[in-house]
Amino acid sequence: MSTVAYQGEPGAWSEQAAFDFFGPQAQPRPFTAFDDVFDAVAKGDCDYGCVPVENSLAGSIHRNYDLLMRHSLRVIGETIVRVRWCLITHPNVEMHQIRRVTSHWQALAQTEHTLTRTLPGVERKEVYDTAGSVKLLKESGAHDTAAIASRRAAQIYEMPVLREGLEDDPTNYTRFVILAREDSPTLPPPQDAPFKTSIVFVVGNVPGSLFKSLAAFSLRDIDLLKIESRPRQGSPWEYLFYLDFVGRHDNIHCARALDHLREFATIVRILGSYVRAEMPA
Repeated sequence: MSTVAYQGEPGAWSEQAAFDFFGPQAQPRPFTAFDDVFDAVAKGDCDYGCVPVENSLAGSIHRNYDLLMRHSLRVIGETIVRVRWCLITHPNVEMHQIRRVTSHWQALAQTEHTLTRTLPGVERKEVYDTAGSVKLLKESGAHDTAAIASRRAAQIYEMPVLREGLEDDPTNYTRFVILAREDSPTLPPPQDAPFKTSIVFVVGNVPGSLFKSLAAFSLRDIDLLKIESRPRQGSPWEYLFYLDFVGRHDNIHCARALDHLREFATIVRILGSYVRAEMPA
């Protein structure tokens, strides 16, 4: 059975993503920070890591993009989780009693308009984790406070759900990637599975350099799925470009596109080629 590092408390969406990808036989291990997840995998304390990189409403989780570049881990898979937020309280608490709502900042951002409409004037307090907000609420005994987390978190900490579906938009999904060391065994992909590749590259700050880099894929009809820029540490006003595209890096067309990219880029690193996740029902 594989040990899978994730950030948060039991009941966090990252734990759910680990079960979704590896199945019920997975052994998720919680860590306080994303940095700890990467370190646990890099040191061999855990077999794999599971971290979020993008939410359909709140956007990219920049911290994990930065950590991908800092570590020599590879991306071996991804999974997409439908995020459905619950308002969780102590037993017998009613809506009019709530004066404070706690959760991770991402959950508060994804429920901002709903909270404004249903709980006007309520104080919003950020904590380290969504499931952790339920744990802290139970320990505090506060009956004027509610937490926003998953239904699984409410079940784990034996707290009632006052309302479900708090997200501002029902099309609320989070994409997680699975991390492994270079020497970790490769998971066998399903037959004829659609692949995608994630890379990071750097180009010089000269006119047309980014256009030429992307043209390496366009000329070969390779579908680009996402591009994300992040500051390059130690080099002010220079940027790392994270790119996802359809196909395997060793496919002939993709390999030629990457060779073409290396003509313009000063750095090209392949983070991984892996099976593209399907949207959950």
